[in-house]
Amino acid sequence: MNVDLLKSLTEAHGVPGQEDAIREIVRKELKGLCDFHVDSMGSLHCVKKPTKKGKNPRKLMLAAHMDEIGFVVKYIDDKGFLRLQPLGGWDARQMNSQRVFIHTKSEVRNGVMMYGTKPKHMLTDAEAAAKQEVANFFVDTGLSGDEAKAKIRIGDMVTMNRTLQQMGDLYTCKAMDDRVGLYVMIEAVKAAKDHAVEVHAVATVQEEIGLRGAAASGSAIAPDICIALDITLANDIPGIQEQDHVTKLGAGAAIKFLDSSLICHPKVFDHFRTIAEKKKIAHQIEILGMGGTDAGAIQRLHGGIPSLTLSIPTRYVHTVNETVHGGDVDACVDLLARYIEEADKGDYHYS
Repeated sequence: MNVDLLKSLTEAHGVPGQEDAIREIVRKELKGLCDFHVDSMGSLHCVKKPTKKGKNPRKLMLAAHMDEIGFVVKYIDDKGFLRLQPLGGWDARQMNSQRVFIHTKSEVRNGVMMYGTKPKHMLTDAEAAAKQEVANFFVDTGLSGDEAKAKIRIGDMVTMNRTLQQMGDLYTCKAMDDRVGLYVMIEAVKAAKDHAVEVHAVATVQEEIGLRGAAASGSAIAPDICIALDITLANDIPGIQEQDHVTKLGAGAAIKFLDSSLICHPKVFDHFRTIAEKKKIAHQIEILGMGGTDAGAIQRLHGGIPSLTLSIPTRYVHTVNETVHGGDVDACVDLLARYIEEADKGDYHYS
């Protein structure tokens, strides 16, 4: 486990449309191994040529998104308080009393995110029981109205102020979704030995608001196979029945069978499971009733592309405490690296 890389990725900041800092980390990590170009949407394409000679090598696209759920400033009032436009699927219950960063043109400023309501000891029972709404949160900048308007612009990024923390075999931070997927993609591309496929490892943009970067990149590459790397739910916590756990931390890499955006190609799915069994790589099968990944956008392109998502089990998704198990992350890296080495051998055609 390369903890320094995971820390660098998860502590970096980049909401949809503003993923620049993460792009530079990926480029630095794969420098010397891949050729690079950035498309017009901002996705970073990292191309690793085949190490085995052959005619017309298959193009294997790997996709992991750089963006995290967050906010941009949409209004600054005369007292210096900010109103926010959410980017991604925020649960208002998880937003209370958070410390945030405001990313201005010249600096990163501290702020606190609070809910627009009276203190608890002043609430009526009806007010205390009312459902919270994302739109009612604001950021206190500590600035006067004039100061805030001079230093902060509409559209400036606002992200959560959290650092990577280790708890036994677990790692938690604000943006495992999908920086741990980027981690798996980077480390697997490094770890893969001889392979006959041309690897297109793409750090995509704007996944959290509609799989947008992946659709553009997949259209440009026209890959023969696509593997997305993303997190999935690990609901193995108190209060949730086992049948609804989806995955469990410590049980290995999650090979997705389906989610609401795609049914993974059955033959690619079987190929991954066969490799995992043959190589004795810890794994589990994922069926996710809701949610989607970059593979959901790419599979529909060019008449259909065999696609699958390899998932990293994660607790507390879309909160500031997204948590993974180091052994699961290592298993994902191992499984993806071994797949890259034999992706050319898969027969994914229907009879």
